[in-house]
Amino acid sequence: MADEAKAKGNAAFSAGNFTDAITHFTEAINLSPTNHVLYSNRSAAYASIGKYSDALSDAQKTVDLKSDWAKGYSRLGAAHLGLHHYDEAVSAYKKGLEIDPNNEALKSGLSDAQAAQARSRGPASSANPFGDAFSGPEMWAKLTADSSTRAYLNQPDFVNMMKDIQKNPNNLNLYLKDQRVMQALGVLLGVKLSTRMPEEEDAEMPEPSPERKRPAEEEKKRPEPEPEPEPMEVGEEEKEIKERKAKAQKEKEAGNAAYKKKDFETAIQHYSKAIELDDEDISFITNRAAVYLEMGKYEDCIKDCDQAVERGRELRSDFKMIARALTRKGTALAKMAKSSKDFEVAIEVFQKALTEHRNPDTLKKLNDAEKARKELEQQEYFNPQIADEEREKGIFFLMLSELFYSYGANFLHYVAGNQFFKEMKYPEAVKHYTESIKRNPKDPRAYSNRAACYTKLAALPEGLKDAEKCIELDPTFVKGYTRKGAVQFFMKEYEKAMETYQEGLKHDPQNQELLDGVKRCVEQINRGSRGDLTPEELKERQAKGMQDPEIQNILTDPVMRQVLTDFQENPKAAQDHMKNPLVMNKIQKLINAGIVQVK
Repeated sequence: MADEAKAKGNAAFSAGNFTDAITHFTEAINLSPTNHVLYSNRSAAYASIGKYSDALSDAQKTVDLKSDWAKGYSRLGAAHLGLHHYDEAVSAYKKGLEIDPNNEALKSGLSDAQAAQARSRGPASSANPFGDAFSGPEMWAKLTADSSTRAYLNQPDFVNMMKDIQKNPNNLNLYLKDQRVMQALGVLLGVKLSTRMPEEEDAEMPEPSPERKRPAEEEKKRPEPEPEPEPMEVGEEEKEIKERKAKAQKEKEAGNAAYKKKDFETAIQHYSKAIELDDEDISFITNRAAVYLEMGKYEDCIKDCDQAVERGRELRSDFKMIARALTRKGTALAKMAKSSKDFEVAIEVFQKALTEHRNPDTLKKLNDAEKARKELEQQEYFNPQIADEEREKGIFFLMLSELFYSYGANFLHYVAGNQFFKEMKYPEAVKHYTESIKRNPKDPRAYSNRAACYTKLAALPEGLKDAEKCIELDPTFVKGYTRKGAVQFFMKEYEKAMETYQEGLKHDPQNQELLDGVKRCVEQINRGSRGDLTPEELKERQAKGMQDPEIQNILTDPVMRQVLTDFQENPKAAQDHMKNPLVMNKIQKLINAGIVQVK
């Protein structure tokens, strides 16, 4: 069962459905809590959607369960790198390389972590730019003085977070998704991090909101609670319903007795009568479906099962009952199946039944259907004409081998990589593209294709690195720009992705893939600008933005802090600022990061 959930998780991961992948891997972990591979896979899925804290927890569990597995340290390093724990990331990658010195993923990760570590210790200062805002008793005084944060000081979890940040300002990144911390940061910096911008020249300041009524006044105006209604006596209609339900149960019992005697026609009559008397119990319908199944009336069985599922959804019936109806439908479809394609429909229904309720009988029927489909596929596969076509393919590959001797192994690995990519066997494709690159490191096509594989596998940092190398080798090769833009888009770096697509359009202005990429980026950026993001999306975008050094520099720049204050309090000065393209460019970056919102 754990293997089945794992397979579903891997399929969802490959398709880019990372949230679904996390759900399936979690199910697999619940069934097999000591399997280190499952934690590793879920860590990768969490990292793919930017949940690096969860990714770190799973990665740590992976190495705890199997400390001699190199890939676990690769996950651990990636999670630390996502959280900007550069020293820990370097340490994790080095430990992994001690176990597997030739592991390319660990080498690449170590290189990236060391580069990030070096940048963080550059001349700009390694300390958190907001560190001064949290130093000393002044922090508590400011938070107490401001009415918007005063109440938070009575909340122990908030106080503990602020103490943790005060001890180590770099821990701010861990709490940026908490709106209270964002509010406190704004108070400490002297700016509101969600700002209203003037839209017209004559924009007026909003009227102050009326004072909040005192609790005593509110208590006086609070309406008296209405008395609860007296319980009503049971009416004639309810009595009739109870009687009909009792009669329906008797009909069901009579139907069950007839079914056991294999008196199917009589059983159907009793179950049909029960359905007429009480349409709120789908067991009558599923029982009649079982009789039709025994009689070989598969179409009638399927019709009853569909009715039971539909009615069960309306009544919010027990999942087990709905699963039973789906299982019987799948059994009828399997009985009717005459080709492997027919079994695919039955298999899909059995899988739906298992999502409602895991039942050993249903699982056995699913396995039997898959086995039968495989046997039919083998029978259908026997085809002399196709055999001749495959022979022709063999000749083609013989020609390829001759090309191998003429042009070297690089060409053969490149072709093999393309074939595996078409078959969606991305890890195998990566292997061949890597071999191709080793033999010809100046071929931009191999880097471009490997970047596409990495993107499919959600290995976004590796994909970005290959796309950038592709562009470096041939700046006119537009595929490099489409690969890089796609990776940046999946990383939710929409501004950077749009810049990449626009750079590619300089070389091929009519390239539809690049034009579509720009369109997608503009849609995402506009969603943020219009305030169309969900609260969760806004928190994620704000947290990501606050980790961006450029955003941090804008917010700590005294000039920009004054500009943000003017936008809030001085519309005239704000209008003057809007005429400055440099200022507006920085404001636009804050808007795109979700720090400033236009309303």
